[in-house]
Amino acid sequence: MNPPNPPRLIRFNKPYGVLSQFTPEGRWRGLKDFIDIPGVYVAGRLDADSEGLLLLTNDGQLQARIADPRFKMEKTYWVQVEGVPTEEALAALREGVQLNDGLTRPARARLLHPPPDVWARQPPIRERKSIPTAWLELAISEGRNRQVRRMTAAVGLPTLRLIRAAIGPHTLDGLAPGAWAE
Repeated sequence: MNPPNPPRLIRFNKPYGVLSQFTPEGRWRGLKDFIDIPGVYVAGRLDADSEGLLLLTNDGQLQARIADPRFKMEKTYWVQVEGVPTEEALAALREGVQLNDGLTRPARARLLHPPPDVWARQPPIRERKSIPTAWLELAISEGRNRQVRRMTAAVGLPTLRLIRAAIGPHTLDGLAPGAWAE
């Protein structure tokens, strides 16, 4: 009998336009364009139009601890929004926002000033000269579909760009878009 494979945890900086799966679909690329490691699976999801940290592992229990909302592993996002956040909008995010599928758990929310030092996105976001943008840091411990985008929209701040910066203790530090590290 072969010994089990040692547990692996891969940090990947998912670029815009890449799905959280190995197989491409339509206009979206898949992870196989970047990662060629047999036996690892995505722990959690990140929409194709979102960027940033994605974790992959070959350990089913670790995958569940990362991805399952019951374990409440905090995920931290840098969110470029249209408009300038008021203290009321930030307070609403901190208290929990009513969405069509219920009230969100309270989030940690703060204005990032200066903005995070991030790579240029391809393609660039749409910007309107008459409407300023700002960056927020938002940390949540649940994972509803498109939750961060829906939360910022609910407080009047549409999301223009979304980057996941951390999952629990794991961060994007040292990873360029499309790069991964074990």
